[in-house]
Amino acid sequence: MESIRLYDTTLRDGTQGEKISFTAQDKLKIARKLDDMGIHYIEGGWPGASAKDFDFFKLAANEHFENSKIAAFGSTHKYGSTPEKDRQLNVIIESRAPVGTIVGKSWDLHVKKILGIPMEANLEMIKNSVAYLKKHGLEVHYDAEHFFDGYKENPQYTTQTIEAAVAGGADAIALCDTNGGALPHEIEEITRAIKKVIDQAAGRPVPIGIHTHNDSGLAVANSITAVRAGASVVQGTINGYGERCGNADLTSIIPILQLKMGYDCISEENMAKLQMVSLYVSETANMTPINSRPFVGKSAFTHKGGLHVDAIMKEPRSYEHMTPELVGNRRRVLISDMAGKGNIRYKAKELGFPVDENGYDYAEIVNTVKRLEQEGYQYDVADGSLRILMEKLTNQFTPYFELESFRVTVEKEKDRLCRSSAVIKINVDGVEEITAAEGSGPVSALDNSLRKALNNVYKNMLDPFRLVDFKVRVLDGRDGTAAKVRVLIESRDQEAIWSTIGVSEDIIEASWQALADSFQYKLARVKNGNNQNYQEST
Repeated sequence: MESIRLYDTTLRDGTQGEKISFTAQDKLKIARKLDDMGIHYIEGGWPGASAKDFDFFKLAANEHFENSKIAAFGSTHKYGSTPEKDRQLNVIIESRAPVGTIVGKSWDLHVKKILGIPMEANLEMIKNSVAYLKKHGLEVHYDAEHFFDGYKENPQYTTQTIEAAVAGGADAIALCDTNGGALPHEIEEITRAIKKVIDQAAGRPVPIGIHTHNDSGLAVANSITAVRAGASVVQGTINGYGERCGNADLTSIIPILQLKMGYDCISEENMAKLQMVSLYVSETANMTPINSRPFVGKSAFTHKGGLHVDAIMKEPRSYEHMTPELVGNRRRVLISDMAGKGNIRYKAKELGFPVDENGYDYAEIVNTVKRLEQEGYQYDVADGSLRILMEKLTNQFTPYFELESFRVTVEKEKDRLCRSSAVIKINVDGVEEITAAEGSGPVSALDNSLRKALNNVYKNMLDPFRLVDFKVRVLDGRDGTAAKVRVLIESRDQEAIWSTIGVSEDIIEASWQALADSFQYKLARVKNGNNQNYQEST
């Protein structure tokens, strides 16, 4: 089985994505996860351009990585200087990373119009920079920036830049589709051509890498195509994070290469960690996970139509391209007004409910769900509330608190922003808890007050649980401000994500329903030891 080496650049390229920022400690935690998953290279950042990145390398130098090599990123030395005097190159050496990755110009457009230097000088800069790092004992990867655009316009010069890196002693050459505009057939043709050049020029094995961006929606396809054409090092980021439209998404590339194409990337055990790592990175980046993300997304193996559900209960392959557990995901069935008995039967089995034994048949649950959806509930996007509903219908619901009352106050003074506060009284096993809290809005105040009350009883059980999304939709605008509204709340902790729902003519009441379900769900997970059924219903 042919091996592929995975080069993760989440900690460098990924941080160039909009709204994404990691501290040095965040980077170290992610690096540990990537190492545990068996990623071969972890590009930690650009130590010569960012003090935060340099701090990461100081932390990483004292860590033991079982599977991964840490790479420090930089660029070729400046025109008119030498490698010995170049700060960028020397900081890579000072970082103590075992791998140095430097980027250089491969497109004559950039050499002439961006750098404004002689073409021959650029070739010398590439060769000398690579050789300098090699002299200091580093494994050196050369990133040929804008390689495919350059090759299409001036293949002779672009080839010379690659030959210069090889002459300098580069251990791997990464071909970069920096603007993300190349098409798969172009990637394949050009990669095959340059591989022949490298093999002839090097006189030694020099692996070819591929680094693609997703501006044309083809980053994953282009990476796979490059592998077919001879690339053996694949660069990308977890969840495809990166500048503009992002980088190639390793959470898709890894299972495609290994499970679909038979390449050796990581172990089966580590493949099953893929979804967990995807969620961990999105949590650390404070980015909402994309449900429709292939392989690892919440919806990747989700079924709604009754005919589909009936079929997968008989033969999962009928509507699934692979076994979800291979990548740490799971099959989900949604319950909605489209649901049939098959959906309920599957959901009950998934959630561990012995429905028939409790005197309720599937038809009654179907009818209840459909009646509530007529009232505005939408259980296909609120698995947390669905679980609680099914527990109630089967007499298996254990309330961890009961509401006695709450009061929400919003105060507005002429030239000041609104201030919200909430007072809540709950009952926990016959003991009353009364607390008050302020918030940035009425729902925030209610959330803070309930959290404060429950923390008095369930010490530390709600950490690090938090609300990450809050949506309100007016169901029928013809009634104006008296219209019924639907509130959806998405919550998460370090292990799971779940959604809850509330419906009412009063937005605070609808918010309370969703909020209360979310807290009940979280407490049930903790009290049941985060058991499999609760984890799977997220």
